[in-house]
Amino acid sequence: MTIRPSRPVRCAVRRRFAHAPAVLVVAGLLLGGCAGQASGPAVGWYGAHGGVAPAGERIYVCHAFGCARKTAFDFTPRRLATMKRILAAGAASPEDERKAVARLISWSEKEIGPVAGSSGDIGGYDLHNAGVPGQMDCIDEATNTTSVLLVAARQGFLKHHKVTSPVARGFFLDGRYPHATAVLRETASGKAWAIDSWPEANGKPPLVQPLDAWFASRS
Repeated sequence: MTIRPSRPVRCAVRRRFAHAPAVLVVAGLLLGGCAGQASGPAVGWYGAHGGVAPAGERIYVCHAFGCARKTAFDFTPRRLATMKRILAAGAASPEDERKAVARLISWSEKEIGPVAGSSGDIGGYDLHNAGVPGQMDCIDEATNTTSVLLVAARQGFLKHHKVTSPVARGFFLDGRYPHATAVLRETASGKAWAIDSWPEANGKPPLVQPLDAWFASRS
């Protein structure tokens, strides 16, 4: 089943602004708000970005940029068993679990690819593929990664992290391309981590780094 909302959201378009000082003030406020979102519930992201939250073991895979299309994908008992096995290998520590999460997202993208037509999704800045079924921008990637992680969390497979709302940086206002990422928060330390699957092609491990370092980076 594929759902098509009315409008896609573009992830990266360069713009210029005439009033730089005012722009930088606004950018700081926006980025501060995004940092705060990292502690918020993940489900709030979906309604604001055209997505559909997971329902049980079913997720709705965003593609064609800005969740322009959504394709249902089910984590069957076989897939859940694989998910559990991947994450169990990282149960010893938060660091190990983040490595396991990277393997999980890589595996899940390979599983999802034939269903959503995203096996050939390329990574990084790729505006010319906007609207192409199976291609994904950062909104799609952040949403899909969050959906997979929510299924894992609800199954009790995450031992050291909780899933929080994706966040965004850039907004064109601070000289950077807009960009979004999924987020995990370490339960013991409270430290937030970016799980960014946008830079790499389908099936490649996502970038995993502290969220503050991710905010400081450029798309």
